[in-house]
Amino acid sequence: MKVVIIDDEPLARSIVREYLQKHPQIEIMQECNDGFEGLKAIQQHQPDLIFLDIQMPKINGFEMLELIEQPPAVIFATAFDEFAIKAFEAHAIDYLLKPFNQERFDKAINKFTEQKTVTAEKATRELLETASQSPSQNNRIVVKNGSKIKIIPVHEVQYLEAADDYVKVHTGEGYFLKNKTMNHFEQTLDGQQFVRSHRSYIVNVQQITRIDPYEKDNHVAILRSGIKVPVSRTGYVRLREVLGL
Repeated sequence: MKVVIIDDEPLARSIVREYLQKHPQIEIMQECNDGFEGLKAIQQHQPDLIFLDIQMPKINGFEMLELIEQPPAVIFATAFDEFAIKAFEAHAIDYLLKPFNQERFDKAINKFTEQKTVTAEKATRELLETASQSPSQNNRIVVKNGSKIKIIPVHEVQYLEAADDYVKVHTGEGYFLKNKTMNHFEQTLDGQQFVRSHRSYIVNVQQITRIDPYEKDNHVAILRSGIKVPVSRTGYVRLREVLGL
């Protein structure tokens, strides 16, 4: 069984490595000290299981998992985080609160081996949906841009546009694809800043310069960039409420 350890603390990685010595059926493919390295290691080794910290520099553990098309099974090893624990209890295979001992570690390994790994991807995606409700997860959007990772602060987002199974995140630099739904962003972004103006569009109200009538009961929002974003009848009502019109 292949595993990857992803944690920015060398001591934490060494403890996991030491505890794994009692489990000869498990092979450590790589140790990584941030999410960028972790993402590459997962793509390269296709591990059965990863040990993952949440709070790491550059991108955190949740953000890293969002970038993986078929995420592996995960055992989280992290310091106490109330919201993360809520997500773990609902969906994670297991989580280890630092500091943890060999006995607790072995229990997590046994729990993993007893479960069917075919459910790992579904469980990880459900966990990410729960974790995304945390305000700390919603101040930026992390996307893959080719082989690179792009971190977009939400205030730089001009609008979001539905695109089949993806969402186009439009910024001043162009657009980036995110494998999420419009409903996900509608639920997680600040409703006083981002408004669902249309079934296929969510607009940053701070980018709007004016709203013009357009065919029957519809409107268009004119952004600072000059781009026109469709506004449906119900979207117009929402925008008026948020803008205080």
